[in-house]
Amino acid sequence: MADTALVDPETGLTQAQLAARHGLRVAGERPSLAEYSRRLWSYRHFIAAYANAKLVASYSNAKLGQIWQVLTPLTNALVYYLIFGVVLAQNDMPNFIAYLTTGLFIFNFTQSAVLAGTQSISGNLGLIRALHFPRASLPLAATVTQFQQLLASMVVLVGIVLATGEPITLKWLMVVPALLLQAVFNAGIVMLVARMGSKASDLKQVMPFILRTWMYGSGVLYNVTLFERLPGWATTVVQFNPMLVYIELARYSLLERAPLLNESLAQLWLVGAAWAVLAGVGGFIYFWRGEQEYGRG
Repeated sequence: MADTALVDPETGLTQAQLAARHGLRVAGERPSLAEYSRRLWSYRHFIAAYANAKLVASYSNAKLGQIWQVLTPLTNALVYYLIFGVVLAQNDMPNFIAYLTTGLFIFNFTQSAVLAGTQSISGNLGLIRALHFPRASLPLAATVTQFQQLLASMVVLVGIVLATGEPITLKWLMVVPALLLQAVFNAGIVMLVARMGSKASDLKQVMPFILRTWMYGSGVLYNVTLFERLPGWATTVVQFNPMLVYIELARYSLLERAPLLNESLAQLWLVGAAWAVLAGVGGFIYFWRGEQEYGRG
């Protein structure tokens, strides 16, 4: 078969050869993983600024402004305490108020990040089509925004923990690495659902149901020792639930006598770190592999 490639009459080179000579590449071509990581790092200031702008804009129409960063988690804690602490009388554990609010705030960090990440690509098509930048900046910015929200929630949580009689101990320092592990885990999960959401717009309708089921299976609202009533294999599976692990790490750090499903602290840290690496690296690679797809079609 004859070669149908167009040849430049002056140089005698094909178009592909000319492009290679002058360093031209296919528009929208996916860079290597290392190059993509380098570009993403160079956009770290954009990610931080975009996340901050999204946070400020989310409260721009409210009269109390960013005070709602504190009022929202506080109101949620009050509502759930009235239901589970008063109406259902979940008082079979010491300091149920702090136990409940710790679980709520830690889980809400992941829940809010996943919900925002699901639409981080599909909801920013105008920006994606207008500008050239690593698309992972958007789901990472969503994670950073929710991390900022978490910091405000932690101020409320510390106040609740102290007000309910918990002492300040050195264990409190452990909450910092626990939250950092959860943040890495969240970033990976957010990038995973961001790519999935860019392909299936209905995912944002289904995700709240998935997250609600996940919350009930993570011991957020009740004593986690209730899982011990399950068959042995089911209890073992629940112990490896990443959200249960991060919640238990936070409860162990802040509360003096928090009941734990997994009493092995070493195993909690090991599983928490493993989930952070698995989700962080896996989510990043999965998102990178779809880089050339975003904003098309």
